[in-house]
Amino acid sequence: MPSDERRPRWESRYREAPLTVAAPAGVLRENAFLLPSVGQALDLACGRGGNALYMVQLGLSVTAWDFADAAIGNLLEIAQAREVSLHAEVRDVIAAPPEPATFDVICVSYFLARELAPALVAALRPNGLIFYETFVREAVSDFGPGNPEYRLAPNELLHLFSGLRVLEYREFGTVGDTTQGRRDIATLVAQKRKQEDSQA
Repeated sequence: MPSDERRPRWESRYREAPLTVAAPAGVLRENAFLLPSVGQALDLACGRGGNALYMVQLGLSVTAWDFADAAIGNLLEIAQAREVSLHAEVRDVIAAPPEPATFDVICVSYFLARELAPALVAALRPNGLIFYETFVREAVSDFGPGNPEYRLAPNELLHLFSGLRVLEYREFGTVGDTTQGRRDIATLVAQKRKQEDSQA
């Protein structure tokens, strides 16, 4: 579905929701020790801004993008109330992806646009990291989008970012005791190697 058709639904959702911040994505929170101490970070399709505010607290210079005006307005209001500095703007990331070699960290949670993967890889600087978390088709509950196009096939996230060095990947599917572990999602942390490293 084109982003213009989805925008009214998301605008309404953010306007009607209480002015609260989402918790940072598990993939980011659980692997924060991998983050650089300084650098430029992007919270792509930031929604309520949990990832953006978390990365600011850790000392990164953060940019947050979302196509919903209400989401960006809410995030800026919360950032001002907390007296933290970040750059947030309304941006359709499909039409205007990040420029090459502009970020040390990119975080994406619960947003899937497969065609954007090459641009995200290109947007990472050498040694840059991507933290990605979103829904999978092999789920144990009905939580998340009903349309399978917005869910990952098994190991699809690995294929989308196959040119990067995988540091952490989890996708449990329906294996074993499905009451344990973080189910219904895949998580990836991967690094863009320096050119000389990738050729070694």
